[in-house]
Amino acid sequence: MGRTTLDTAALAHDLRLAVMRFSRRLRNQRVDTSVTLTHLAALSTLKRHGPMSPGELATHERVQPPSMTRVVVALEGMGLVTRTPHPTDGRQVIIDLTPAARGLLDAEARAREAWLSERLQELSAEERAVLREAAAIIDKLASG
Repeated sequence: MGRTTLDTAALAHDLRLAVMRFSRRLRNQRVDTSVTLTHLAALSTLKRHGPMSPGELATHERVQPPSMTRVVVALEGMGLVTRTPHPTDGRQVIIDLTPAARGLLDAEARAREAWLSERLQELSAEERAVLREAAAIIDKLASG
């Protein structure tokens, strides 16, 4: 293996670990721990993509439909989603967010961003500039 390959492999290792630790810390900045991360992921998907059937939601979340059915039942029980009849398929329902879910998602985002803003203020201007560039590069990696 050439030096470049070894450097790239080492960077991949270090970056993977750093992103995992960072993601874990960010996820821990929670407003309501009675809502699981699985629930938040489903709610976030509905916020991002709009109302959809449980099957479509399962596909987005890469889980089996029976697992998503349990998530939807729990979210409905918490008053975070509604079920309405599908407009063209009587066997289906459409899942949508309630105002309470939108408020929860907004509060979760605010809590995480507040934590991150505090951490960023502890860095030098140069470090923040590097992170600005790194954010764009990480976004590029995630898009590919």
